Parts: sequence; C-alpha cells; structure tokens
Amino acid sequence: MEDKTLQRIAFITLHSCPLARLGARDTGGMSVYVRRLAEGLGRLGFRVDIYTRAHNASEPQVVELDAGTRVIHIKAGHIAAPKERLVRHLPAFLSRLKAFQRRERLKYALVHSHYWLSGWAGNALAREWGVPHVTTFHTLAEIKSRAHIGAGEAWPRSATESQVVASVNRIVVSTAHEKGALQRLYNADAEKIRVVPGGVDLARFQPGDQRAARDRLGLNGHSTILYVGRLDPIKGLEVMMRTVAVMNAPRHIQLLVVGGGGDKDMEYVRMKRLACELAIQDRVEFLGSLSNDQLPTYYQAADVCVVPSYYESFGLVALEAMACGTPVVASRVPGLETIIQDNRSGYLVPWHCPDAFADRLEILLVNESLRRSIGVNGRERAAGMGWERTAVGVAGVYADLGVAPVRQSPIE
Repeated sequence: MEDKTLQRIAFITLHSCPLARLGARDTGGMSVYVRRLAEGLGRLGFRVDIYTRAHNASEPQVVELDAGTRVIHIKAGHIAAPKERLVRHLPAFLSRLKAFQRRERLKYALVHSHYWLSGWAGNALAREWGVPHVTTFHTLAEIKSRAHIGAGEAWPRSATESQVVASVNRIVVSTAHEKGALQRLYNADAEKIRVVPGGVDLARFQPGDQRAARDRLGLNGHSTILYVGRLDPIKGLEVMMRTVAVMNAPRHIQLLVVGGGGDKDMEYVRMKRLACELAIQDRVEFLGSLSNDQLPTYYQAADVCVVPSYYESFGLVALEAMACGTPVVASRVPGLETIIQDNRSGYLVPWHCPDAFADRLEILLVNESLRRSIGVNGRERAAGMGWERTAVGVAGVYADLGVAPVRQSPIE
C-alpha cells in the first residue's frame, strides 16, 4: 500500500527520458541529472513521478526506479521526432499527461520542470493544480546564441524561457554564473534563483586499474583520449578532431568518441567525414552511445578525458572522469570552471582553440606522474560532489515553498 505521508513531486522532462541510452541525439547529462536527483529526493522522503515523452515503442508506460521514483511515458508525436520539432506536440503531451493524472487520481505538491519545453508544460500544470512550479533550464537560448550555437532556435525558445522565468516560483541553477546570466539576459528576480550544483554517482564512478580496464575493452598500448557526449556542435567535438590533427606526440594517439551514431545522425556523419578530410580516420574510433554501466570502464582506461564544449551549464562528463581519477582537459567556460581547478584537478584552455588543447594534451600524455597527480586531485574534488548533496539542496528549495516530506527518509 502506498505511503500517504510522502509528498508527491511531478518532474517534467519532455524531450529527454532518463531511461534512454546515453549519448544518443537528445540524451545526455540532463537525463542523468533528472534520474539521480529524483532518486535522491526519493531517499529523502519524497515520491517523484518523471513525466517524459515516449521514446521507445517497447517501453512500458510506467517504469519503477529506485526510492519510490517512477518514469511515466506519455505519447506525443512520432517516437523518433527530434527535440527541435517537439513544440508542435506540447499540447498533446500536456493533455495526455493530465488524462493520466486524473485517471490515476494523483495529487502533486509541486511541479519541477527541466528544459524550456518542459517549462511551458510546467507553467500550465502548476496553474491548473494550484501548486508551486520550480524549473531548471539546464541550457539557455541567449547564452547559446552568444556562443554562435543554436541561433536558429532563439525563437520561440528565448520568448518561452522569458515567460517561464517571469512566472515560476523558483529557478534552480548549477552555478553562480548561470544565476547572473538569468538576471542579466532575462531580467530574472534574484530572489527566485537558487544555486545548487549538480553531482556525480561516486559509487559507480571511481578509480580502477587502468591496465585491467584497457584489457576488458581490447585497447592497445596507444595513448588514449576519451570524448563522451552527444554529437552536437555545442559540445565541440570538431575542436578535438582538429586538435588530434595538429598534435605532436611521441607515440600513436587514439581518440575514442562515445556518443551519437547512425547514418541518420547528421553530426555523426559530419564528424566521420571531417576525420577523413583531416586524414586522422585511423586515430579516431566512433563507439556510438553506451549505457551508463559501461562508462566507468572507459574513463578508467583513458589517459585523458576531453570536454571541448562551447557552453556547459554544469559539466557532468568532467565530473565523472574526475571521480574515476582520469585527468581532464576542458574548455574554459563557466560551468566547467566551477568544477575544475586549473593546473590542479585538470586543465582549462581557451574554447575553440585546437592548439591550446594540443599543448596540454601533449604535456599530459608524456608525463605519467603528472597524470596520476592530477587524477588524484580530481577524485578528491569530485568526492565532495555526490548526488546526495544535490538532493538535499533541491529539497531545501522545495521547503522554501512549503513543500517537505512528512516522513524524513535519511539518504544511505
């Protein structure tokens, strides 16, 4: 029988299901964030339902996760529709979500939306249910457009983000920089915004024996650079391809690319073509998307992990690599600056600059003791950033709005 003392929270994450394979077109760090936060809140005594668009015809409508958390799939538009085309399906998603809620006689204490598409739905649901609305944008159109990425989606996205900013009760951001950007670019009320850094699964991502990991993956003795992420221009994989092309290393380099894949993935096709144009196709291996269970072995096997993004609101990949004791070389952008202590737990270099990346990578790849030292510092840094801390921080935001579990369940 259901425990009636638990407060029920509705997470809205329209385009990115936390059960989808990581690194696929629309599935990345946000999917991990949503699931781990929801489960962390469940351990604190909340019950969280994650509403997302159905992405797989064989997936059950309701999937139980850990700690009383559920994923609820809502059919809206073609299963393979990319997020850029989901605006037209928002009314259907909202209508069918409400039908499910009424049929199951569910009552929610609060709505927490993720990303601008979900923010629109969250506004409508919070009004109808008479409950507070908290949102987490994860990325912002105005910042992306200033990085000359995603300009084509500036409208209606930017206008919708402004509407959500004006109407929500609280906005959760990962960094102080994102808070400042919301105030500067969207005229957000500072009193609405709460900074709660994201986290990492410290039990899953931890240091391991590099040789054993390489043996399990069948890797040779080449120096190994690892890229993990969606194949989206904003993630900067092109920068890393050009970096490999200009690197001067004493032994063969291999770049492992985790994410994307398939002939229908246009960025994947473009990157494969670029590898041939740069004559580095023998040094780049495209592995496609992987399950979260597979990722730790790849981090452990790599000599260095790279995060060449043009924009990161947080930087989960960098944190996962650091938790595994793998050195990170990343773009000097605000989300990554928050995580990485330059020259101590990793290196930060100018974004969009292959020569700067090449310089730091060459130094690390020839110096095993330096890699080990930075890896140890990275793990130490990550050790204080578990998901438990994030869940406690977000629960505090809910408490500000009068929403707290009647029965507290301590996080194990």
